[in-house]
Order: sequence, then structure tokens, then C-alpha cells
Amino acid sequence: MNKIINDISLYGIVPVIKIECLEDAPYLAKALCEGGLPVAEVTFRTACAKEAIIAMKKACPQMIIGAGTVLNPAQVNSAIEAGSEFIVSPGLNPKTVQYCLDKDIPILPGCANPSDMEQAIELGLDVVKFFPAQANGGLPAIKAMSAPYCNLKFMPTGGINTSNLTEYLAFDKIIACGGTWMVSDELIKEHKWDEITAITKQAVKTMLDIKFHHVGIGAGDRGAQLAALINSPHQKNLSISRMVDEIEFMFDTPSGSLHHLCLSTKSIERAIFFLEKQGYTFDMQTARYNHKNKIEFIYFNELISGCKCHLCLEG
Repeated sequence: MNKIINDISLYGIVPVIKIECLEDAPYLAKALCEGGLPVAEVTFRTACAKEAIIAMKKACPQMIIGAGTVLNPAQVNSAIEAGSEFIVSPGLNPKTVQYCLDKDIPILPGCANPSDMEQAIELGLDVVKFFPAQANGGLPAIKAMSAPYCNLKFMPTGGINTSNLTEYLAFDKIIACGGTWMVSDELIKEHKWDEITAITKQAVKTMLDIKFHHVGIGAGDRGAQLAALINSPHQKNLSISRMVDEIEFMFDTPSGSLHHLCLSTKSIERAIFFLEKQGYTFDMQTARYNHKNKIEFIYFNELISGCKCHLCLEG
């Protein structure tokens, strides 16, 4: 997978922006960055789209900015001149797609049916936009159509918000979701930059869903006896510990010691990506992978509240 597309997949959410007034561009860029999403698709549906991309990149050079609603090679050239790092189109135009591929420009053409997807595969693409997502059947449609095209991945856009975001992202064929709910026309026109930042932060929080999972305590030799007496529907027997509700009794650790804290998340890869930007680091030697080659367990390098801490995959 292309590096830009891979980074988009780690961000998980791509704000889709329509900028009518050029002066709004730098403020909007800063609001998204402060909200934790330095990534955007700026649609080429307005007269100032190219200049808006230039202004956003100048205000926030770290942003990954792509051009959306790109319909032809001339618009591709204009978008790249402005600093766009990827191209998004509403449909699949073979001429535009091939032009991007010849110039090694990442492109996500809109696909909504099997014929589109077969064209995309024939052109050598492995990631496409699914648009408009909800209007074309939403997640059930993506799941149904991805079955015969098992190597194809999707970025659905259209009708996605915080109420269905995590459901979409839970499907492993979806790399990210495009959305307008944190950058609506109304919010931009009314210059509600703080509100855009707050909604963006909430979107990231909803996506990652990092929460307390359990605490591990040293139980010593007699820990197994105590754990066995606790009646819990969540008991889980392991060779050196037993999980009882939110407590993991560590039999190989001296009694009375707080061994570790565990936080769960919907995607450890995305959690690592976001947490590293906040200064945390992780011990990759402790990482465990599931059958889909996704990390399901990893320790922080840093102590949290004076004790070790690890992430686990929710469920």
C-alpha cells in the first residue's frame, strides 16, 4: 500500500471539505490539526480550491491534503501544483486514473458497483472510494461486493458520521472513512473553529474508543485459590493468571503488588499512531498478533501512574 494511503488508513477519518472563502482555509487547517486530524480532502468544486490547498499547506505543513471531485488530468495537475498528495474522484474515469498511475500519484476513484471495481482492479488499484456510501447500501453493500474482490479495500464516503463510524471501521476491508460532519458548511461559514476542533477530537475519541479494561495484580501462590472462589461470568483461565471481571490475578508475581494496567481500543495500530504523536512509545518486542496479522496486545515503554501499562484489542 502506498505510504500516503497507509497514513490515511492510520488516521481512519478523512474530513471532506468544501471551501468557498479562501480566507477560511488556514483557520480550518489549524482547527483540524488541533483536533488531531491533520488530513483532509479539499473538493475541487469551488473557484478557490487550488488556492485553499496552498493556504492550508502553508498554515500547517504537516497536513496530508488531497484534492477531491477531480474529474480530469488538467485538474490533477492543478491539484498537485497546489501541494495535494492524493487525488479523489467521484467516479472511475480510466483516463484520469491512468494519468495518476503513470505519474505515481495516489488516486482513490469512486466505485459503487462490481463493474467499477473490476475496472479498478484491471487498472492495478487496490484501494478505492465507495461513494455515495449510505445511498448505495452502506456497509452491507460493501461487505457483499468485497466478497468476490477480496484484495480490494475501500474508503467509504457519504452519509457517515459518529453514529456509524465505528461500525464501518470495524470491517477490515475499510481503510478509512470520509466525512463532512466535523467540517459542515454551516460551521465553516460561521467561523466556528473551536467547535470544529471539538467535534474532530470527539471523532478521534469515538474511533479509537480507548478505555480502561482491567488491572493486573500480584496474587502469588494463593491467588489461584482466591480467583477460583469469585463467581464471575467473565472468568478466563490462563497458565500464569486468571481474569475475573476487571482484575487479572497474576500467579507468578508477588502478592500485593500492582503489576499492570490494561487499556482496550478498537484498533491498536491506530492507537499507537495517535499516541506516539503525543509522545508515548511502545515496546514492539511485546507485540502479539492475531490471525489477521493485527496487533492484539502491546506494552507501553513508559510507566503509567507508576506501573506498567499495555493495550489490548477490544473483544
